[in-house]
Amino acid sequence: MENFDALGLPRVLNQALAYLKFTTPTPIQAAAIPPALAGKDILGSAQTGTGKTAAFGIPLIAHLLANPTAGALVMTPTRELAVQVIALLEQLLGEGTGIRTALIIGGEPMSKQLRQLQNRPRLIVGTPGRINDHLTRRTLKFATTDFLVLDETDRMLDMGFGVQIDKILAQMPPKRQTLLFSATLPANIVTLSSKYMTDPLRVSVGETHLPIERITQENIVLKEDDKYAQLLLQLQQREGSIIVFVKTKWGTEKMAKKLREINYAADAIHGDLRQRERDKAITAFRSKQTRIMVATDIAARGLDIPHIEHVINYDLPQCPEDYIHRIGRTARAGAEGAAVNLITGQDRKKWMAIQRLLNPGAKPEPLAGGEESCRPRKSFGKKRFRPGSRKPAGQHRPMPKAA
Repeated sequence: MENFDALGLPRVLNQALAYLKFTTPTPIQAAAIPPALAGKDILGSAQTGTGKTAAFGIPLIAHLLANPTAGALVMTPTRELAVQVIALLEQLLGEGTGIRTALIIGGEPMSKQLRQLQNRPRLIVGTPGRINDHLTRRTLKFATTDFLVLDETDRMLDMGFGVQIDKILAQMPPKRQTLLFSATLPANIVTLSSKYMTDPLRVSVGETHLPIERITQENIVLKEDDKYAQLLLQLQQREGSIIVFVKTKWGTEKMAKKLREINYAADAIHGDLRQRERDKAITAFRSKQTRIMVATDIAARGLDIPHIEHVINYDLPQCPEDYIHRIGRTARAGAEGAAVNLITGQDRKKWMAIQRLLNPGAKPEPLAGGEESCRPRKSFGKKRFRPGSRKPAGQHRPMPKAA
């Protein structure tokens, strides 16, 4: 499939794609859209940043346009991802279709969502927890919802939403089309698909256990006490937007405050922020008012900001799969990016688990040089520089505080 014109899409959808400058399908879109348009259930896996949302969004909108009484539900693991998904779907809907939408997520006023639901939306995007709240209140019904999308299903299960997903799907018509997308396809995902899908077509693009090739990865082995100094050095050497991942919610606030005190434009995002605060932080980062986002793993999924150039893993993730999703925040939409891992002796087990994920069957390499070394030891993925001769990505002065 070389372009979207060959799909025979409704005129309003073709106009929306042209307006969005969607001309050439990505591999996951080319593989998933035609069978989804034909009504097939899809079990899809692809790396983050490959155009997954449009891969299910285009068939979803086409289905709603072709079936005036049909409804669709998209479930995502996080509020941020739900906001981004509904924004794209509303753009694909264009103007004049009359199809109403509703965003059903935690952190938003219940009264606002009740008003949206009273308007009988045919497209609902939300998170499992808040969707279940509305089902319990009987303010939400799925009698005519015959198109279901489960996005980033592995993350939803990791976050403990399995029981809630079961309750929601039990309220939906058994005769429906289901599209399940997941960055990885572990056994529990396959079990879920066999339970709720009908003869799904498996669509897999690329090696889902490997990072995108356009991401240059660097390891810096050092002592715990040297990590903050190394972080400052990395921030000085790198230009453009940066995400710094730390392991705790409290740690994000502390780190962002320390960076602001030395005139870096930095903010924090974590699960305890109110929705308004999270939206404000993301908007500032997206508009480049804030250059540095300090985040927990909640931002490792669903934060789609094309201009992120660097990811710094100040703390390694607890779950190896989250490493791929973290660094996948960079190198979006065909761009290149860089990821830096600050690794201490306490991180040996975590790093070995990540290596086993990146290189199945290979013997994990020990951390070279011990905790005392602070120079890059090894690069994975695309190698731009010889080990030990890495050039800085550019010098700059710290930016003033964001307004």
